[in-house]
Amino acid sequence: MNDKKRLTERRPGRGSDALDEVIRVDHAGEFGAVRIYEGQLAVFERRQDASSTAAVISEMADQEAKHLEPFDRLVLERRVRPTALAPVWHAAGYALGVATALMGPRAAMACTVAVEEVIDEHYAQQIAQEKVQADSELAAALSSFREDELQHRDIALSHDAEAAPGYALLSAAIKTACRTAIKLSEKI
Repeated sequence: MNDKKRLTERRPGRGSDALDEVIRVDHAGEFGAVRIYEGQLAVFERRQDASSTAAVISEMADQEAKHLEPFDRLVLERRVRPTALAPVWHAAGYALGVATALMGPRAAMACTVAVEEVIDEHYAQQIAQEKVQADSELAAALSSFREDELQHRDIALSHDAEAAPGYALLSAAIKTACRTAIKLSEKI
């Protein structure tokens, strides 16, 4: 193999094109969402007065797990390097879930609203990219997942998310953390 071909050949875990970043960051994001819901469920499943909240969160968690599966597959098939920050998102997602659940059902729902509003913007920006539009499998998945995320936001709003104590501050903090996680996970 000549040197020029070796330099341009895609090597496992070394891709840095736009599609690699989309897959890497969305894989990390869906993983983080699963962890948030796992943290919330760890609290709500132990509280008898929160069984209805646990049921709603469990349904959303199941959908997030279904979103993660295709990204797990895409990371392997397309040889995309996952984010090196996965251990951080593992702990941070779970901690955010536990913390918001301990604040009560409304705060847990406020967390969902904040996360899903950021993810809606994020997926819309990705879907608009030419490289994503050219990849019909990825574009279809992102569009479908975006609809699910908007449904999660609406469910959370219907469960009094905006009545959570300190809603504006909590929402702003979670949105800032999500936007930061997105930027970091695209590259790292």
